[in-house]
Amino acid sequence: MTALEDPSRAEVEAIELLSLLVERYEQAHYAIPDADAVTLVRFLIEQQGLTQRDLTPEFGSESAVSMFLAGKRKLTLEQVRKLSSRFKLPADVFIRRP
Repeated sequence: MTALEDPSRAEVEAIELLSLLVERYEQAHYAIPDADAVTLVRFLIEQQGLTQRDLTPEFGSESAVSMFLAGKRKLTLEQVRKLSSRFKLPADVFIRRP
């Protein structure tokens, strides 16, 4: 058994402290602003090299994707669930208000 498999109490506490310090530093220096759902979905499409058509399973139709991205339609609960599952993100990121 290696030290990584069975860390001492002091090592565990050091790791927890370091994790907390890194988290606080990132929040202070690299805060990610909340984005509205349209901006978020556009970002995800771009980052993953997708097209609107690729999101048809989550929206039900290509026109529903287009209407959402144009700001003419809000997400339904089912669409939020499907987007959350597809992109492996918490559902609340798709319902935040900026």
